[in-house]
Amino acid sequence: MFELGRELRRFFGADSERTSMDGLTGGDSSLLELLDARLLAQEAKACDIAAGRIGARDKPSRRLEAAIVWREVARRTGDPVALRKAAAAAETAAAGFEAAGRKDGWARARCEQALNGLLGAEIFGDPGLEAAAEIAFRDARSSVKGGLAAAMADVGLAAIAARRRLGQGSSEEARRMLAAFDAPITALDGVAKRVPAARAVAAEARLIRADLMSAWGAALKDGDLLDAAARQAAEAAERVDEAYEPLTWARAKVVHGQALAAKGEVIGDVDRLAAGAGALALALDNLTRDHSPLDWARTQVSLGQALQALGESSQDARAFDHAVSCYDRAGHVLKTQPGLPLRGQAAGARAVCLVRTAEITGDRAVLDAAEEAMKIELAKLSPGRDPVGWGLAQMHLARLYEARLDMTGVDKGERAAALIALDAALDVFGEHGQRSLSVLASEAMLRLRRGA
Repeated sequence: MFELGRELRRFFGADSERTSMDGLTGGDSSLLELLDARLLAQEAKACDIAAGRIGARDKPSRRLEAAIVWREVARRTGDPVALRKAAAAAETAAAGFEAAGRKDGWARARCEQALNGLLGAEIFGDPGLEAAAEIAFRDARSSVKGGLAAAMADVGLAAIAARRRLGQGSSEEARRMLAAFDAPITALDGVAKRVPAARAVAAEARLIRADLMSAWGAALKDGDLLDAAARQAAEAAERVDEAYEPLTWARAKVVHGQALAAKGEVIGDVDRLAAGAGALALALDNLTRDHSPLDWARTQVSLGQALQALGESSQDARAFDHAVSCYDRAGHVLKTQPGLPLRGQAAGARAVCLVRTAEITGDRAVLDAAEEAMKIELAKLSPGRDPVGWGLAQMHLARLYEARLDMTGVDKGERAAALIALDAALDVFGEHGQRSLSVLASEAMLRLRRGA
């Protein structure tokens, strides 16, 4: 799948001067997927150099190209420095287009600024970035009547609206909000006939829609929505060339596997859960850590979640063991970016899997290891930077204390410690509007008080 990318590395790897001066893609963003993370970072630096040359033609366009590449670096690595560089390049491009009176270019650069905001909100959990992205998309949409920028803005606004209402409305509302993607995707398909870059944007829009549909279906326990998400993800994979768009293909396969696993969990079907886990494992077979570390780690977490659900359905400790291995592999990548909420999610899920293993096997040593690891993770988390992640970690720690109480039948301070942790988590969840998590924390507190 990544053979062509390896050939590019072999051909260009030794020619560092050419790489730093001209780049590997010549400004063609459709070729970025063929570069691994290391070559992609080199490409971003080459774009910066090309845009900064005194005699460079059309500097705003060169800055926009650099912004696109730096955003892809951030997307694959979770590197906040790369995201800041992307945002700075997009801002400079927008200023250049505005000074030249080029409305289409300015709108496209504004969309790029918005995409940086959406990416930051997604991987760093900052809602302020999503609000800034919405403003940028609206600015871009109001300045043009049609074309690539208008369709991109419509997709972005539809995604933001759907994310804000995720799990809060009905299935009918979900379908209505997701239908907002149809017109801009059709428009992007039309624009792609004359603007090649629109094809990748259309593919990404389909993935966003399928992913949101899967998330809505899982939140609302709606099997029909999950089936539709699986179909749309499969269709998105069929519409791209696996050889030239390996990451888009792999991402589509991941969404497909997530939807299958979620459907199995919703209806309690072990076979469907296993099918979802198998689909995610297949996606991992076609995705390398060097090519996109963050995609690889996310897929490991998704596979771990599917195996965890499989363990709950089958009461098989081996499924939890395999899930722990997935979370551990993801942790090796995520430890280089400690500010990512995904790291806390993986650590918390790992602790829960160890708890379930200990409960099934009666092995207290497993519980001891889980408690120690959870305390270490809590020490690394910042309630100011990632309050919800910190609250989740507190809730997971309380779960460990509760499991120890159930296993030993002796209270050596675990009940009080668990109640303190849950009280702290409840404060955070209430402050940040996490209703479902607040309910879970309240139920756990009630259980512990009843058992006193």
